[in-house]
Amino acid sequence: MDYRYGSRTIFKIQYHFVFVTKYRYQVLQGDVGLKVRELIRQTCNAFEIEILKGVVSKDHVHLLVSAPQNMAPSEIMRRVKGDDNFRTEN
Repeated sequence: MDYRYGSRTIFKIQYHFVFVTKYRYQVLQGDVGLKVRELIRQTCNAFEIEILKGVVSKDHVHLLVSAPQNMAPSEIMRRVKGDDNFRTEN
């Protein structure tokens, strides 16, 4: 078992996310699919989210991730899907 360690905690939290394109249009092909994959990887690395498995299909994305215990699932998806990934906070 691969456990993750915090300052005072040991945890193994995994989430399986599936999200689809609008109207399930098949737009995640070729260069677009590669760019989506790269952006998801960059975002997950920036927020200490470990991608265990991931698949980018023509009209949907599967992600199995391990995340820190202080991040809610909704927060993870907001970071992965949102355009506010690289906003600076004042």
